[in-house]
Amino acid sequence: MNLRNEKIEIDKFFNLRDDILSKWNTGNKVDLDEVLDYYSNYPEEKFVINKMLKAKREAKTLIQPRAGIAIPDKFIELLNFLEKEGKADILPVTIDSYTRQNKYKEAQKGLKESKELGRSMLDGFPAVNHGINICRKIVDEINAPAQIRHGTPDARLLAEITLAGGFTDFEGGGISYNLPYAKKVSLEKTIKYWQYVDRLVGFYEENGVNINREHFGPLTGTLVPPAISHSVSIIEALLAAEQGVKYISLGYGQNGNLRQDVAAIHSLQELGDEYLKKYEHEDVEITTVFHQWLGGFPQEEAKAYGIIGLGATTAALSNVTKVLVKTPQEALKSPDKEANVAGLVNTKQIIKMLEDQSFDKSAEYELEKEMIKKEVREIIDKVLELGDGDLAQGAVKAFESGVLDIPFSPSKYNSGKMLPARDINGAVRYLNFGKLPFSQEIKQFHRGKIEERAIKEEKDAGFQMAIDDIYAIGKGLLKG
Repeated sequence: MNLRNEKIEIDKFFNLRDDILSKWNTGNKVDLDEVLDYYSNYPEEKFVINKMLKAKREAKTLIQPRAGIAIPDKFIELLNFLEKEGKADILPVTIDSYTRQNKYKEAQKGLKESKELGRSMLDGFPAVNHGINICRKIVDEINAPAQIRHGTPDARLLAEITLAGGFTDFEGGGISYNLPYAKKVSLEKTIKYWQYVDRLVGFYEENGVNINREHFGPLTGTLVPPAISHSVSIIEALLAAEQGVKYISLGYGQNGNLRQDVAAIHSLQELGDEYLKKYEHEDVEITTVFHQWLGGFPQEEAKAYGIIGLGATTAALSNVTKVLVKTPQEALKSPDKEANVAGLVNTKQIIKMLEDQSFDKSAEYELEKEMIKKEVREIIDKVLELGDGDLAQGAVKAFESGVLDIPFSPSKYNSGKMLPARDINGAVRYLNFGKLPFSQEIKQFHRGKIEERAIKEEKDAGFQMAIDDIYAIGKGLLKG
C-alpha cells in the first residue's frame, strides 16, 4: 500500500500542485505569494478560528446555518440576511453537487443557466468555477466569518480556490467525506487527497495564516454510535495534524438522547485533546461542533421546531463550541431564507436561556461518557495494530476488515455488518457488533441495554427494531 501517515515534503507538494491547479482554468490564478500578501491585510474578525477560540474560552455556543446558491450578488444578500435577521455567528458557503463530484463543466453549465434566468439552478455555490476574485468579493461584502461546507471526496482544487479566495475554515476529511457519500471511491485515494488538503493548510500555517479544519462527525447521520463517529474524527484529526494543521474542529451529530449526546460532546473534546497530546501535537487547538438531527424530519413545522429545540438544548448544556442549525422546512423542500432564520432564532433563544444553567453530571452520565471513551480507545488501538503503527494504513485496513464500520454507508469499502438500534431511553446502541474490536465488557453493556428494551416493549431485538428506529423521528417519536 503506497500510503503513509507522513508529512508531504514541500518540493513534492509543489510538484503535485501543478496538476491539481490545471484541472480548471481558475486554478491557474492561484499564486501563493499573492495569497499570502492578501492575508497580511486580512481582518482578524473574519478568521473563523478567532471566533471559535473566543467562544471556547468563554464557554459560549456559536450558531451556524447551511446555505449556498450560485449567483454571487444574491448569495451575498442571503448571507447578510442570515447574519442580520438570524444572528448567525458563522456563515456557511455550501458547495454545489457538481463541484463535489469534480464535474466543473456541468457546474459551468448550471452557472451559465443561473445567470441567464436570474435565479440559482445549482444547489450550492460553485466556488471553483467562480474563482478567487468572486470568492473574495463575498468575503468582502459580509461581516461574519464564513466556512466552506461541501461533501467532496477529492477537494484539492476546491481547497486551493477557496482558501486563496479568503475563506478561513474548510470542512471534511478523507473518511468522513468519502464513505458516507460515495459508493466506489477508494479510501486509500481519498486519504491521500485529504493529506494534500491538510498539507496546503499546513503551508498556510507555516506562513502565519490560521485556517481551521472541521471534520464531519455525523457521517451518515443515521443512528451512528458516538464511538464510531469519534474514532473517525480523531483519526482524521491526527492525519491532519501530521500535515501541519493547527486548528481542528471535531464534529458530532445529534442522536436524540440528551444524556448520551452531552456525554458524547464532552468525551469528544477530552479524547481529541488526549490523542493529539499522545502523538506529540500539543500545539493543536481542538474545538467541537454539534449538528442538529440530520435524519428524517416530521412534515409539521411545530414538530420540527421540537427537534430543533432539543438540539439547541443539547448544544447549550454541553457547551459545544458551535452548533449547525436545521430548519422547520427540512421534510418539505430546500428551506427558504425565512425558514433558515426561524431555525437560527429558535436555537439562539434556547442557548441564551440556558447559558447560565449546567448539566447534571449524574452517575449514568459518567458511565455513558466512560463507555464511549473505552470504545474509541479499543477501536483506535486496533486500527494502529492493523497499520503496524501507521494510522493511514491502519484506517484503510480497519474498514476493509470491519474493525471500523459506518452504519448505512453506501460505500463498497465499508463492511456494513454493524447494525445500531436504540435502547429503552432512546440512546443509540449496537444491535449487531459486526467485526468491531470490543471487549466483553463493552459488548455486555450494549447487549444489556438492547435486551432491556426488548423485554419492556415485548418485541424482538432484531433488524426490524433498527428499521423502525430510523424512521421514528420523522413520525414524531424517538424510538420506533
